[in-house]
Amino acid sequence: MNEHKEKILSVCNEICKGTMMETLDITFIDVGENFLLAQMPVTPKVHQPDGVLHGGASVALAESVGSAASYIFLDGKEFFVRGIEIAANHVKSIREGYVYAKASILHKGRTTQLWEIKITDGEGQLISNCKLTTIALPRK
Repeated sequence: MNEHKEKILSVCNEICKGTMMETLDITFIDVGENFLLAQMPVTPKVHQPDGVLHGGASVALAESVGSAASYIFLDGKEFFVRGIEIAANHVKSIREGYVYAKASILHKGRTTQLWEIKITDGEGQLISNCKLTTIALPRK
């Protein structure tokens, strides 16, 4: 499993090159049977004007990890995965360090999937709780 895990993480990180995920320094760091975990540094690049993590950056992180999880847990070679709805509750501010987004499947349908993405700080405190609905469209 460890070799398989490293390959999945390597592919996820490789496809982020030249994208918004690279701009935000999002890195995929762990994967399991039913989750995908990514981290993002909290720096002025992702701050709002008063110096705390911008909610939009949190949502971008959540959608990135949820969509990547859909790609992994559905056959990404057979389907295009698109986010169709995202909702976020921001419950705590953070000024520096890292945030961690863990996407876990709540519903895995043939066409739509529902993901819960919990964003936490380095001490495991909840920063944002997000839900993402994705759709799998067949490649033709």
